[in-house]
Amino acid sequence: MKSTRTWVGMTVLALPLIAGTIDLNDLFDYQGQEAPTYITQDNTPANNHISNAGATLGRVLFYDKKLSINNTVACASCHQQEFAFSDPSIQSKGFDGGVTGRHSMRLVNGRYSEESAFFWDERASVLEFQTVMPIQDHIEMGFSGTNGQPSIDSLINKLNATDYYPKLVEEAFWGTELSEDRIAYALAQFVRSIQSFDSKFDEGLAQAGNINANFSNFTAQENQGKNLFIAPPPAGAGCQGCHRAPAFDIDPDAQNNGVITVAGDTGTDLTNTKSPSLRDVVNPDGDPNGPFMHDGSLTTLEEVIEHYNLIVFDANENPNLDQRLRGPTNTGQNLNLSDDQKAALVAFLKTLTGEAIYTAAQWSDPFDAQGNLSVLPLGRVDIAGSMEVQAFPNPCSDQLTLNLPAGNYAVSFRAVDGRLIRSMQQNGGQQVFWVNGLPAGLFLIDVLDQNTGQHKVIKVFKH
Repeated sequence: MKSTRTWVGMTVLALPLIAGTIDLNDLFDYQGQEAPTYITQDNTPANNHISNAGATLGRVLFYDKKLSINNTVACASCHQQEFAFSDPSIQSKGFDGGVTGRHSMRLVNGRYSEESAFFWDERASVLEFQTVMPIQDHIEMGFSGTNGQPSIDSLINKLNATDYYPKLVEEAFWGTELSEDRIAYALAQFVRSIQSFDSKFDEGLAQAGNINANFSNFTAQENQGKNLFIAPPPAGAGCQGCHRAPAFDIDPDAQNNGVITVAGDTGTDLTNTKSPSLRDVVNPDGDPNGPFMHDGSLTTLEEVIEHYNLIVFDANENPNLDQRLRGPTNTGQNLNLSDDQKAALVAFLKTLTGEAIYTAAQWSDPFDAQGNLSVLPLGRVDIAGSMEVQAFPNPCSDQLTLNLPAGNYAVSFRAVDGRLIRSMQQNGGQQVFWVNGLPAGLFLIDVLDQNTGQHKVIKVFKH
């Protein structure tokens, strides 16, 4: 059995079953994870809601080094759980020793950002596009299909030939084969599941109910830093203008922040306008989760604050500097922060760090130390005639009636691609379901008898 520990805003599943084993009968509850009520934005698209099976498949893909052409690099190589899914190095190494052009962005709370585009330069309009781009990068994972490298079709054939992916795919998508879309959707589900809402800040906000009030669990310095973060200049630092509490996501209209250098190079890059959430910029010990900014040029929170304290604006050098950083005279921002104020801001930023994200099993490596993985199959059995379940009318239009024998059931409506549409607990008898909100086409009803473990899948067509 998995043990649990309750934090503010979420339940953490603390221990995996067995290293290198996934039990399809006992998946982590990804789809049941909830954010605090004060987190209102969610960039999950309507066609890719998180399911337990989908995020589990995504977790395996995320940690599988087979996703690189020489089986040496996984997504998790550049986005490491112990560093809040970032990299302690300025640039991450690809499959053949080459390095990425930018620092690996932390993946914390990517779901809860109003800005739905991904990468520092926002070149991927949604996470589903982003997830497969490193796989097809000629430096990162190598399935580029150019300059003699194999295409992603070669990767798909390789993964479908394993003994574990067909089982995982069948549970997640009602089929046994991976495709580029299914890889993208599953990885996106897993990345969106990575969340952190068990920080000192969350505890304080839950108690106070108002971000502008002094938090009783904060020190005087931390409350001062919070006030400086929120208040615009000249009374405060104005960080809130771009990094909006309580999600601390980036304003979608933000332009660059004055850091225009290139990682490992002397060039100039004006295109970087995306930022990860400011949550978990440091670990629970207060140490940075890798360097800051897209070029990794700043190594401490003190250096970050010093950067924003004094920004010189030259329209010829950086015409894309965010308007909020140009200052009242259009020559650049000069906050004139005292040493005490800078220290207070650092103290406040450290309150945004949680604990669960660094060790929680649902986001950990599912493979054993040798890189092996076993998938325990479902214990449910679909025996023809063993459950007298009727669904009518079929085809249906506005409503569907389901006749169930006496008992307790879990009923799931799924699209043919395996996406969960609706799930509910039902007793036996006649149940009427309104389906007028579902799109026309074929969908599946999975009825699980919670007493016997047997289930039956019914295909239903909606006009």
